[in-house]
Amino acid sequence: MRLLLVEDDRLLADGLAGQLEKAGFSVDSTRTVKQALALAEQEEYRAVVLDLGLPDGNGLDLLRKWRANGIDFPVLILTARGDWQDKVNGLKAGADDYLAKPFQSEELIARLNAIVRRSEGRVQAVVRAGGLELDENRQSLKLADGAEHSLTGTEFRLLRCLMSRPGQVFSKEQLMEQLYNLNETPSDNVIEAYIRRLRKLVGSDTISTRRGQGYLFNDVV
Repeated sequence: MRLLLVEDDRLLADGLAGQLEKAGFSVDSTRTVKQALALAEQEEYRAVVLDLGLPDGNGLDLLRKWRANGIDFPVLILTARGDWQDKVNGLKAGADDYLAKPFQSEELIARLNAIVRRSEGRVQAVVRAGGLELDENRQSLKLADGAEHSLTGTEFRLLRCLMSRPGQVFSKEQLMEQLYNLNETPSDNVIEAYIRRLRKLVGSDTISTRRGQGYLFNDVV
C-alpha cells in the first residue's frame, strides 16, 4: 500500500518510514509543500501522513488545495500543535485523523490502518475475499480450509492490493507503484515472480492474468 509522508524533520521521517514499511506500507517521503503537491498529482497514494509546519508553507493550506482539486486520499495530520482548536481546524480542512507529537509509532500505524479501512468501507483489520482472510496486523493469510501462512512484506502488500479490490484489473505498473517507493528500482519481472509465489498459496485460478492488461483477484469461493 503506497503512502506519502510529508515531514520536514529528516530524522523523524527516516525512522517513521522504516516503521511504516515494516507495517506493510511503501513510503515516499518529502519535506516540502511544493514536492508534496507534485507527488499527489503524479502518484496514486492510499493514505498521507502530513506535518503542518513545513519550510515552504502550511500543511493545512496544502490539504485544502488537495481537497479543492478533488484529491480524496485519507490524510492523517501529524504535528506538534496539539490544542483542540488546531485539531478542529485540521478536520475542517479535510483531514481524516489528527495525532499530536510526541507519539508512539504503534498508535500512528493503528490510526492509519483505521482511516484506510474506513475509506474502503471496512471496520475490521482483515481483508476478506474469495474465501480468504488477510490479517493486516499479523501480515498473514488464512485459507478457506483454515490453514494460516505468514507472508513477506512484499507478498503482503501485493496480495492486499489485489484482495482489497477484487475483480479490478491492475496493470504491472500499477502494482509496482503500490509495492515500491520512488527510491527503489526493482527488476521488470519482480511482479511475475511474486504472483507465481502467491498462486502456490491461493491457487492459480484465484489470481487471473488478463493478457496485455494485468492481474485481478477473483472473488469466488
